[in-house]
Amino acid sequence: MDITRTSAWRMLLQHRDGMATCHLRDCFADDPMRFSHLSFEVGGMLVDFSRQRLKQQTLKLLLGLAQAADVPGWRDRMFAGERINFSENRAVLHPALRYSEKGTFPALDQRVLSEIYAVRAKMRSFSDCVRSGSWRGFSGDAIRDVVNIGIGGSDLGPKLAVHALSAWQHPGLNFHFISNLDSANLAPLLDKLDPRTTLFVVASKSFTTQETLINAHTARDWLCAKAGGQSEEVMARHFVAVTAVPELARNFGLPEPNIFRIWDWVGGRYSLWSAVGVSIALAVGMDNFEALLKGAEAMDRHFQEAPLGENLPVLMALVGIWNSNFLGAETNAVLPYNESLRYLPAFLQQLEMESNGKTVGRDGQPLECKANPVVWGAIGSNGQHAFFQLLHQGGWLVPCDFIAAVESNFPLPGHQAPLLANCFAQAAALAFGKTEAEARSELEAAGLSGEQLTALLPHKVFTGNQPSTLLLLPKLDARYLGLLLALYEHKTFVQGVIWGVNSFDQWGVEIGKQLAGRLLPALRGEGDVAGLDESTAALIKWCRAHKAL
Repeated sequence: MDITRTSAWRMLLQHRDGMATCHLRDCFADDPMRFSHLSFEVGGMLVDFSRQRLKQQTLKLLLGLAQAADVPGWRDRMFAGERINFSENRAVLHPALRYSEKGTFPALDQRVLSEIYAVRAKMRSFSDCVRSGSWRGFSGDAIRDVVNIGIGGSDLGPKLAVHALSAWQHPGLNFHFISNLDSANLAPLLDKLDPRTTLFVVASKSFTTQETLINAHTARDWLCAKAGGQSEEVMARHFVAVTAVPELARNFGLPEPNIFRIWDWVGGRYSLWSAVGVSIALAVGMDNFEALLKGAEAMDRHFQEAPLGENLPVLMALVGIWNSNFLGAETNAVLPYNESLRYLPAFLQQLEMESNGKTVGRDGQPLECKANPVVWGAIGSNGQHAFFQLLHQGGWLVPCDFIAAVESNFPLPGHQAPLLANCFAQAAALAFGKTEAEARSELEAAGLSGEQLTALLPHKVFTGNQPSTLLLLPKLDARYLGLLLALYEHKTFVQGVIWGVNSFDQWGVEIGKQLAGRLLPALRGEGDVAGLDESTAALIKWCRAHKAL
């Protein structure tokens, strides 16, 4: 179905045209209870839409759009285990990974649930052994460094969570994340590591991902050289793998007890809830990992049970569609103010753009609307001294997600209140700006007048009317992190349903891999450049002339 041909879409276009001259200052003036009407709380997390450039009538019309796209039906089909990832003939069941009741998940038989719980139990046993020091390296020393080798979701998810929950990290363990093929990522780390006390976690669903396997083989060669040769004991004490293809992990040299299973219905960008999260369990303990699951499960249940008009993932999705498809925003900035959430923008880039960055709908026809904005962002405090100038006066429409926790995980006197003050102030300044009259009054109060005032005045005016959502957590612990991440997951799914795309395949990732496989022999001098485009062929020749590869 082409959503742009529905009456719900047409009504929203008419509504947008009627709001063309409306400023957020007017919206607040017209509705003194605007915050109460446009803020929602779920599981202790507050989400404030009051600074979005919309009205209650806008939300009603957007909810009509969700109904027209059959969001409830698609949601139910996902949880029922239908193969909604039709291009790969797979169900989409990552919520089952965080299911806490040992009953029957609606879409899974008891056998698969039993396997999920068995993997969790294995993760607990393993992480407890490493964290207690009873897991020993080849020389009898306890593990001190854990290196997660993966890419995409096998890197971004664990890295985000380990950093976000670093207040709970085991004091005797250090964590490192390797994803880039550039040897500058791995080589300096190997120079610093002690092979006797290092554990490698190789996370690859297929166990064929080029970046991960090259880094893993290099790490294996380094370890075995330091240990005096490869042996079952050396591998068993220093490597574990997370994969859906155990036989390939065994071929790599790992015994069965060192292999953690995942399933083909676990997409990479949803895999931190699976055994891919073993690095999280090692860092913060299995109790905290299960609290992460429980937070996500709470959002799953809310998404399933709450009416659309009170359903936070649905509302976030609809607000994003309003900004992108009706107001014309082409990007969305993610601005966490907690240092612990430094990797959240990168995580959400993959989640949203890999899921919905498409121009072809489920029916194979070109979309009649754009399907996803560019997601970007950084720590908010740092952004204020970098790109916020453009947000305030650059003339671009850039919706923002401000994210903060009321309590700090690392409290220092005099830090948290100024942090929150900056977060709230930026959201308010973007929304309301500063009128020419307000700027003139300030300059006059500062003693300026005449030509000096006239010359400076245009530079002191801020248009405002920049939309933002503020997500506020009481604290950033494992449960709230799970709640937050699952909110964004379901928001992404809802948007994909409305745009009409399959949010769970990523064929655009594959084209570059295929071409790289063709180019590699030519770069190594093992093949010619025949059949390549002129530019690529010339680049390969230049590289071969300047460096032996």
